[in-house]
Amino acid sequence: MAARRKGPRRRRARGRKARRDALSRRAGAGLAVVLVLALFWSAVWPYVIGIAVAATLGGLGWWMWRTDRIVRGRDREWRRQDATAAAHRSLAEVDTMSGTEFEDFVAALCRRDGCREVRRVGGSGDQGADVVGRLPDGRAMVVQCKRYTPSAVVASREVRDLLGSKVHFGADVAVFVTTTRFSGQAMDVVTRNGIVAVNRDLLGAWNSGASLPALMGLDGTGEGDARHRARRRTTYGRKRRRPGRPLRDGPDVSGLAR
Repeated sequence: MAARRKGPRRRRARGRKARRDALSRRAGAGLAVVLVLALFWSAVWPYVIGIAVAATLGGLGWWMWRTDRIVRGRDREWRRQDATAAAHRSLAEVDTMSGTEFEDFVAALCRRDGCREVRRVGGSGDQGADVVGRLPDGRAMVVQCKRYTPSAVVASREVRDLLGSKVHFGADVAVFVTTTRFSGQAMDVVTRNGIVAVNRDLLGAWNSGASLPALMGLDGTGEGDARHRARRRTTYGRKRRRPGRPLRDGPDVSGLAR
């Protein structure tokens, strides 16, 4: 037992001795450097000062680089969190927006997908357009935004108004974004004229990360089959026509629901 206890003690003692020897060697080397500098200071002082200045500048540069990396990293993290929050924004929240807020929301989605020169033009004298800009491939686009109640439908005359806006602004692509669905006649106008129709379901996909160019590839489809439309009516109900009572921020198109 005594022999066993001596083994670890000896190892600890050897470790302490090795550390003392290393410290002694470092101290001796430091003392030698000091003596050399003292003896030859008149010859070496420019080099010493140059090394000190270079070390100081190098340390300052490293600190600035490190600080820049930290700031950029925090900025990227903030942008990532902001994009994640925007992607998880529910359509129920979109339904509570005003017409102007919805237009700004659509414009922000366009910018997120790389569209350029995006600006909101909605208001009096907007010629039926709410947002204009350029797609990532450079084509000019004009966007009509309609934030209606989910149980309403977009009528064909509103889609035809967008065609007039396309001509007025000289746009290559016309996009109609709504929080509801399109009537059958409106979809006929969409498919015949190559309009990008973003209904409620596609708006949800767009908000969740799908790109606008990807939605354009659907070529006017996306209303779903009869079973999907039946589920929609079950979820949002069927709007009855009430003459003289328009939808908020839009005309009375509720009687067009099928």
